[in-house]
Amino acid sequence: MNTEVYTGADGAILLSAPQDTEGSAAQAIIESHDLVTVGRVQDVQIEVQSAVRAFHEIGQRYATQLRPGNVTVRGTIGRAYINGALLSLLLGEAAQGRPGASWVQPHFNITVSVDNPANESRNILTLHDVKLVNWHYHMPEDEFVMESSEFYALYITSEDA
Repeated sequence: MNTEVYTGADGAILLSAPQDTEGSAAQAIIESHDLVTVGRVQDVQIEVQSAVRAFHEIGQRYATQLRPGNVTVRGTIGRAYINGALLSLLLGEAAQGRPGASWVQPHFNITVSVDNPANESRNILTLHDVKLVNWHYHMPEDEFVMESSEFYALYITSEDA
């Protein structure tokens, strides 16, 4: 059982691509931008929502039953190294200009791990079949230039080692 506490300094983010058409599009971008290990990242947020619905009977003030509903996995990632990689993962080949026809939007896996080498403990979250849904570019006057993206994932797995 993992009972360690971590900070962002203990973390690492890795990208990988599934073996399908959308994964192949992502793999080409990951390799061309040397993006297997994602650097200069901050403010990673991962959120899992379950749409639980309460059933209320007539004449009862408390719910009689809670029914599980749809599960949504989403999050955001901020990055201080602007090289077009996140924009390319959002747009695929459309990031190089307007394509003449329909194109494939890449999907990929994100592995977020935190590792405490002093205690040999590690926590790994893997987001599967991730698609970026937007991209933001922020250029403040006196701060670091940052890009950020919001993403959705089909599902998430967790492992403590």
